[in-house]
Amino acid sequence: MTLERPQRSFLDPAVVAQLGALPLLSRKPMLGNVSGRHSSPHRGASVEFAEYRKYVPGDDLRRLDWRAYGRSDRFYIKEFEADTNLRMVIVVDTSGSMDFGSVGTTKLEYARRVTAALSYLAIGQGDAVGLACVADGIVQNIPPRRNPAHLTTLFDGLEEARPQGETGIVPVLHELAETVRQRALVVVLSDLFVESDELRECFEHLRFRKHDVAVFHLLDPEELAFAFQRPTRFTDMEGGTAVFADPVEIADRYHRALDAYLESLRRVVLETAVDYRRISIDSPYEKELTNFLVDRAHRRSNR
Repeated sequence: MTLERPQRSFLDPAVVAQLGALPLLSRKPMLGNVSGRHSSPHRGASVEFAEYRKYVPGDDLRRLDWRAYGRSDRFYIKEFEADTNLRMVIVVDTSGSMDFGSVGTTKLEYARRVTAALSYLAIGQGDAVGLACVADGIVQNIPPRRNPAHLTTLFDGLEEARPQGETGIVPVLHELAETVRQRALVVVLSDLFVESDELRECFEHLRFRKHDVAVFHLLDPEELAFAFQRPTRFTDMEGGTAVFADPVEIADRYHRALDAYLESLRRVVLETAVDYRRISIDSPYEKELTNFLVDRAHRRSNR
């Protein structure tokens, strides 16, 4: 598969080549329509043994285990895990706060790079990819497709995404939980400026619908350090009022509030079994993606 033209600023061929040897795997069985890399809840033809079951008339005699018959004088059928393809939906937060960046890139630009690389890898291994860009609602919704030509549509959508408005990611995740057909890997890229209890409900809804959820929590280093020294005007990038404050006076309260939020979010993702990654956008995205892919491959090999 060749790179799409025109060349996209958010797709680095060197990074794609570096990540190409790593598979993108789901943590949960998927329901696809063609053979692929991912486990299915159904039994089928695969090299990975799942279990024995008793023979019933009509079963394929080629799957009889004659060694088990020799030991028990009973007929048993070997069952294997069926492998199928994956449906992935990437949710990109395009609210106003995603336009912030103090390290030469914004949170949205970082999200574009991660999305483009994941999309390229997934379609390259025969999986279907869709994209939902979200501000105060779904700004753009591209249904999953597995055709390599679909990359052009995905990349056009990423290129057209503009950060603006408030975040409406909570109702959108509830909507996607119901409207994404079959099981899917739902990848969320956002700064998650919402209440952790609201996110808990979203994640529980997605888990109930048997979706595999991965979250890239994107934060700028200045948001984490809050190392401002002079009186500063802080502007709400999602349309609220500006606040003029001396950061020295409010730093302690800011860090306590931030730590409390991150701790509550940590509990939420543990309880809902979300694949959560908090990322400072000064970290190379190829490093974060490598860790993401390797961790998923490791979980699959240890099942």
